Amino acid sequence: MSDTPIHHPSLTRRHAIQAAGGFLALAACGRGGAASGTLRVGNQRGTTKALMLAAGVLDGAPYRVEWSEFPAAQSLLEALGSGAVDVGLVGDAPFQFAYQAGSPIVAVGAMAVVPPTPEGALAIIVPRGSAAHSIRDLVGKRIASTRGSIGHYLVLRALQHADLPADAVHMVFLSPSDSQAALQTGAIDAWATWTPYTVAALAQGARIAVDGRPYSNGAGFDVAYAGAAKTKRALIADFLGRETRALAWAASHADDYAAVLARETGLPLAIARATALRNGRQRVPIDAGLITAQQQVLDTFRQAGEVKAVRPLAQAFAPIT
Repeated sequence: MSDTPIHHPSLTRRHAIQAAGGFLALAACGRGGAASGTLRVGNQRGTTKALMLAAGVLDGAPYRVEWSEFPAAQSLLEALGSGAVDVGLVGDAPFQFAYQAGSPIVAVGAMAVVPPTPEGALAIIVPRGSAAHSIRDLVGKRIASTRGSIGHYLVLRALQHADLPADAVHMVFLSPSDSQAALQTGAIDAWATWTPYTVAALAQGARIAVDGRPYSNGAGFDVAYAGAAKTKRALIADFLGRETRALAWAASHADDYAAVLARETGLPLAIARATALRNGRQRVPIDAGLITAQQQVLDTFRQAGEVKAVRPLAQAFAPIT
């Protein structure tokens, strides 16, 4: 796989959080409950924080939630691996990528996209004037994504399905904001990304060249720093329970969710609503079937030479209920 970054700054533990949008704190204090203290939660743009604020599920929590904002799973996982945050939601591909790189993290909860997965929730998108309508049309072209992301995984899976080698395209590893700018200026030919970025790009005239639905099952994991999974087990268990209630609430409150999502992210309300509709998820157990399904994610990265896969897959999961 060709790695030809346009801009790929190194991130220290402190810079990872600052570059991702700074530190936000929410006091979720109240009476009752056994857990107390502070839970540091990493939030990818347009995901957990907006959902839980909209649903009001943190009201009355007997502990404080400190939020840190990140533009993509990679930077969130870096913060988790360094112990800068305790828990955060990421897709299955970036989790597997970071775990096999040796990060001290474990998946403590899981969720899946409520079927049917909408078109464009995960996709390789191209500019309006592009002639590309498939992964074969992008052979030899420059495709941007974040390294180890679900977008990166989508490119590899699409290439596999078309019987093309991993180096048939030129991967350019960028942050979502840099990818968006590069697509608009023509510095790249395509962008492999996810909501809310797909929704915003499509609204601005981009087009889907490869839809991600055949290549991803939409699994996501609440991932914890291994130390926090032990020392803050009660807080994490309570937080996951509240997140589960928020997921159920969002299924019938898309407009309310969208209003908070727009406020939290700065997205136009119409794009926030489209994102909310594409982000329908439900809690699922971390069981043998789910772990087995993750083998394909791991094998895809391994066969492309992106990971060595030396850590046992089953040890990546430590459910907290």
